[in-house]
Amino acid sequence: MSRVRVIRGWKDLPPSDRGAALAMGAFDGVHRGHQEVIALAARAAAELKAPLGVITFDPHPRAYFRPDEPAFRLMRRDQQARVLEGLGVEVLHVLPVDAELANMTDREFATRVLSEGLGARHVAVGFDNTFGKGRTGTPQAMAAYGAELGFGVSIAEPVGGEGAKFSSTAIREALREGRPQDAAEILGRPFAIEGEVQRGRQLGRKLGFPTANVALGDYVTPRFGVYAVRTRLPDGRQVAGVANIGVNPTVAVVAPLLEVWLFDFDEDLYDQVIETDLIAFLRPEEKFESLEVMTEQVMRDAAQARALLLPGF
Repeated sequence: MSRVRVIRGWKDLPPSDRGAALAMGAFDGVHRGHQEVIALAARAAAELKAPLGVITFDPHPRAYFRPDEPAFRLMRRDQQARVLEGLGVEVLHVLPVDAELANMTDREFATRVLSEGLGARHVAVGFDNTFGKGRTGTPQAMAAYGAELGFGVSIAEPVGGEGAKFSSTAIREALREGRPQDAAEILGRPFAIEGEVQRGRQLGRKLGFPTANVALGDYVTPRFGVYAVRTRLPDGRQVAGVANIGVNPTVAVVAPLLEVWLFDFDEDLYDQVIETDLIAFLRPEEKFESLEVMTEQVMRDAAQARALLLPGF
């Protein structure tokens, strides 16, 4: 469980919940570009002897304004809080994206939410951050509002290789194209799917490869196929494995699912929350002519995943 204090809303907060140095953004993925913004806020927090906080939004503004788009999230709130804790963040302000917030001008947002509501002492933003109705607020406007309202502002420069910026969009593209290593390069760690293990038909167990099945929910859908993976258990253990992401056309599973076979592991995980890192893409999902043919391929996949994850095993 993360020790980051989560504060929902921005109105009528007690003094103990106000006055932080804040990094502002959606921070979906908390990738290496986001980490630069948080580092600026951390520097200000140290200078001001203020708590280090992060402002994020729920739902994600993209989900609020474009609700019909395909699922795109890179992490659940619990995952986000754990990563933020590792960066020294003490407070996570989750602002509700509702009609009131969505209709504020950039000046109203800076005044009512940041200054009056959160009592911000410093606000760090990315070079491409926008805020306010119609996304009219720019980092330069934020700096001007800060000077006027009494909080410091810092702006993170773009980071990335060869002039490209690290972005959540680039991570999603990499995952949808079956390039988990590229996603990990931008994130600074592997992309991970977290969720509760569901009770399935236990077909894998009967065929010799018991799987822990987790619904994808509103995560971005990675390329359907087979992956070498590492899974964290509730007690902190990490177990290597092989996983299929997809609809398992051979046995007609309908909703996209993560099905993980944990190597050398035979414990009951039903209803427990596990987190699975995608390490390498092995092959696309395919439909097999029989369960026997499918089982033979799964065993080959497992051998390949073991060689990658457990060399010399």
